[in-house]
Amino acid sequence: MRYCIVGAGFSGAVIGRALAEAGQKVLVIDERATMGGNCASERDAGTGVMVHVYGPHIFHTGNERVWDYVQKFGDWVDYNHRVQAVAGGRVFSLPVNLLTINQFFNKVMSPAQARAFIAAQAQEIAEPQNFEEQALSLIGPDLYRAFFRGYTRKQWGVEPTELPASILKRLPVRFSYDDSYFAHPYQAMPRAGYTEVVKAILDTEGVELRLGARFEDLDEPFAHVIYSGPIDRYFHHEYGRLGYRTLDFERFSHKGDFQGTAVLNYCDEDVPFTRITEHKHFAPWERDQFEGSVLYREFSRLCGPDDIPYYPIRQTSEEAMLRKYVLRAEATPGVSFVGRLGSYRYLDMDVTIAEALDASDRMIAAIREEKSLPAFFVQPLGK
Repeated sequence: MRYCIVGAGFSGAVIGRALAEAGQKVLVIDERATMGGNCASERDAGTGVMVHVYGPHIFHTGNERVWDYVQKFGDWVDYNHRVQAVAGGRVFSLPVNLLTINQFFNKVMSPAQARAFIAAQAQEIAEPQNFEEQALSLIGPDLYRAFFRGYTRKQWGVEPTELPASILKRLPVRFSYDDSYFAHPYQAMPRAGYTEVVKAILDTEGVELRLGARFEDLDEPFAHVIYSGPIDRYFHHEYGRLGYRTLDFERFSHKGDFQGTAVLNYCDEDVPFTRITEHKHFAPWERDQFEGSVLYREFSRLCGPDDIPYYPIRQTSEEAMLRKYVLRAEATPGVSFVGRLGSYRYLDMDVTIAEALDASDRMIAAIREEKSLPAFFVQPLGK
């Protein structure tokens, strides 16, 4: 019998290829008509711009194995991601850096002066328990209210006090003029788009790719199922629906350059959308070739039954439900859960690929030793 991989995103593609190269027969399915998951990309017919169909994805990593792996499946072009933010009718750079601090407080401070100034602004909270406390202990109330409070409430639909502190820990505060959004040594975009990268990964003997196919409609027996869809969906939402945020995109075109940058955040809560993304700026090596531009206004809301899940909320109130699904999964033979949706964790692309490579190693070792595969290769109950 062959193995079934549910989901043709990075998790499914990496694991599917590894199993096939180890001599196993693999069926990879996805209910969408395209591969790549939420990283899918395509050329806009009207302008020629490479569009990130489900919102922008920027590849960045410090993991040598992951970097070496993706290099084999496409031409990657260096890309330094920068984000601007509108707050109170003014434009600033994010993440918070020395320019942001000097602009916001209308000062001219050195790195040491700015560090001392922000330390005086910050509140003393020994162990921040939520997003708001983390922000107040890091940057103080003024920067928090300007850049994070309203944006966070729009993005997550809950009070910042209800979100884990770990969300903000992903964003640094820099006391220099470095406005690079990420600090990883490898930052790049695939020249031909992410869909072509995933296509290349899956292009190997032993893999059958079937798009527009639902797992629930299959009647073939499998040696094992690797499931990268939502874990609660696999169990027919028996214990309830885990919380996700979804995105609505208002797509529009513009002749010329609309905003001069790839991402412009709108931090004020009275602006209904969270940001505008201009997709030709995600490929600066070719942007001057196009007269037109393709843009998205992004609106975040709670994910409904028929929506695409993007961000697991992971509120404290959901821990009991998630634990039930994890215990159920561990007691269900023949299936392993992987990826962002399968493990109900927020994962960047490089972490997704790294975990898929590690899971592949462990799967192949277990198959050779004729051992059963675990329900999880990374415990979802961890933070």
